[in-house]
Amino acid sequence: MAVEAPAPVLAAMPAAPQCVSAGPATAGSIALEQVWHRYGGASSEGWCLQDLNLSLEPGELLGLLGPSGCGKTTLLRLIAGFERPSRGRVLLDGREVAGPHHWLVPERRGVGMVFQDYALFPHLTAWQNACFGLPRRSSHVSVQGLVQAQERVRWLLSLLGLEGLEQRYPHALSGGQRQRLALARALAPAPRLLLLDEPFSNLDGEVRLRLRRELPAVLRQCQTSAVLVTHDPQEALAVCDRIAVLSAGRLEQCALAQELVARPASPFVARFVMQANVLPGRLQAGELQTAWGRWRPSGSESISPQTLLPGAPLEVVLLGEALALEADPQGSARVLGREFHGHHWQLHLEDRGCPLTLQMPLERPLEPGQCCSLRLIRGGRGILFPGGLPIEVV
Repeated sequence: MAVEAPAPVLAAMPAAPQCVSAGPATAGSIALEQVWHRYGGASSEGWCLQDLNLSLEPGELLGLLGPSGCGKTTLLRLIAGFERPSRGRVLLDGREVAGPHHWLVPERRGVGMVFQDYALFPHLTAWQNACFGLPRRSSHVSVQGLVQAQERVRWLLSLLGLEGLEQRYPHALSGGQRQRLALARALAPAPRLLLLDEPFSNLDGEVRLRLRRELPAVLRQCQTSAVLVTHDPQEALAVCDRIAVLSAGRLEQCALAQELVARPASPFVARFVMQANVLPGRLQAGELQTAWGRWRPSGSESISPQTLLPGAPLEVVLLGEALALEADPQGSARVLGREFHGHHWQLHLEDRGCPLTLQMPLERPLEPGQCCSLRLIRGGRGILFPGGLPIEVV
C-alpha cells in the first residue's frame, strides 16, 4: 500500500494541452419528469422513487442527499441507464433517453460513473485502467484521435496528482490514489455528465476532505456536470451547487445550501441536514404553545386554524440558538450522552419525551444521567410546520 501523496495545488492545476480537449463543448444537463420506480415490475410492492421531478443545469454539481434506502443510488442508476423507470421520463441535454416509448442504452448516453468501491481492474496498471474507456483503433477512429485521447489521459493523471504512477497496479496505490484513478478513468472519454456514487465513503477523514475540496475544481477544468450521491450533509453542503434531499423515495427539497439551512421545507430536512431540534406544539386561543414557551409569527401573518392542515401535528423547527440549558437537579430534562467536538460538548438530551441536541462550552460539562432545565430564549427563531411560517419566541 502506497502512502497518500500530497494533494495537487488547485491554483496550479495544469491546463489542457492545445491538442487536447479539456472536455465537451458544453456540460450536460438532466431533466427527470414524474419518475416512479420499483424493482420487480408492476407486481412488486413498494415504490423506490415516487413522482420525482428534478433537473441539473449545465456545469452544475448537484448533490443527492438522504439516509440509506431513500432512493439515491436507484436514481443514479436510472440516469446512467442501468435501470428503466417504471413511469416517467429521463432527458439528457433535452433528449429523451428513457420513457414509455424510448430507451437509449447506457454506453450511448455519454455518461461517466465513479463507484463507491472504485471498480478498478486489479490486473491492469493505472495507465491501462485510465485508458479502459477510450475508443479502440478502428475504421471510425483515426490514429490522430487515439493520440489525442491518450494525451487527455496524461493530462488527467497530472491534473489528479497521479503523474509518475502510471505503471503501478491498484494494490500498490493508496485509497485516495485509487479514487483519483477511478475519477480519471470516468473523465477520460470526455463525458458531458459524471455520476458519483458516494465516492469518498471508503476513505479516511483527511483524504476524504482533501478529495472533496479538489472535486469542484476538477469538474470545472473538465467542463463536466456532475451528480454526487452522499448521506453526509456536511459533504453536500461543502461542495455542491444545489442539493436535492430525498426521503423514502420522495424529493423533500432541492435548493442552494444556504436555503436548505435557512428555510428547510420540512422537519425531515431540518433534522437530517442541520440536525435541528424539533419541538411539538399546539394552537391554543390563537397562540402557539410548546412545553418550553410561547411563539408568535415573525411578520405580519397570524397563526389560525384555517392555515393549518386539519389533524396535522404542529412542529416547531428551531433555527440557531433558541434553547438555553441550566443544570438543575429538579429539571425535567436529562442528559443521555455527550460527545467531545474540540471546542464544545454536544449533548444529547430527552425532555418530556422529546429528543434534543445542544452545544455546551467545555467549561460547563454535564455528565450523562444529570438532570437540567431547558427554556426558550426570547427572540429565538423557528419555523412552524405544516406551512413553513417563520416564528419567534415571545
